[in-house]
Amino acid sequence: MGNQDKGEAATARPKPVETRRKGRLLAAYASVALAVIAALSIIFIFSSGSTSPDLGDSHINVASGSSNGVLPDNRPGIKAPAAVDFNLRDATREARCVLQLHLPDEGHKHIKTTVPEPAYRTMPPTSGNHIDEQQADGAYRETPRPVAVVHSLEHGRLAIQYRSDLPEQVQRELHGLYDAMYGGVLLFPNDLTPYEVTATTWTNILGCPEYRGSDTLKAIRAFGEATWGRYGGEPVNGLDPTAPTPTEPSTP
Repeated sequence: MGNQDKGEAATARPKPVETRRKGRLLAAYASVALAVIAALSIIFIFSSGSTSPDLGDSHINVASGSSNGVLPDNRPGIKAPAAVDFNLRDATREARCVLQLHLPDEGHKHIKTTVPEPAYRTMPPTSGNHIDEQQADGAYRETPRPVAVVHSLEHGRLAIQYRSDLPEQVQRELHGLYDAMYGGVLLFPNDLTPYEVTATTWTNILGCPEYRGSDTLKAIRAFGEATWGRYGGEPVNGLDPTAPTPTEPSTP
């Protein structure tokens, strides 16, 4: 009887090959589970805004809104030329850009995120109905929804936009300008704009058909200083106090 019990016990023990196979399966399941948890954590951070105000060189400031799941641009920028005093119209002319100020105000109503985008009259949009959540101040590698950016413009933000096919060098030069003035500013690619580089504030557009280096950067800086924080009629809230931009611009 004792020998029979021992034989049954021996046959009941798993074989070494089967044990190793089960071990590998468990390890694979654990790796997948960890990857899913990490991915969900990243999605939660960038969709809910539960993160620090400064994510690397993207300077995402969640106190000003939500990233809305848009990928941040953490590339290091190329330092922009030092700021100098210059007239907006002179800077626009030297950069061969197009300046449109005080365009018609297209509305301020809040709409649901699920409804179609409004038919804005300008590209990029400079005013009009928008969703509740502002696009957070920051640099992005993807194009945010216009309905979120328009809400940011309403709160006095400046949006710098560029064609995604511009050389990496140019994109990093624009990022360098953004680094020099990122408080209340958004930077992102936009292939729908008719210009290589565009800057918008509420009811204002600076469109540059061709990127012309420091001249374009000067024109954008002048445009920002002339129109940043104005015209939208909403408070310029959620500003990063460490950002190189005035903390509370005056309203004309």
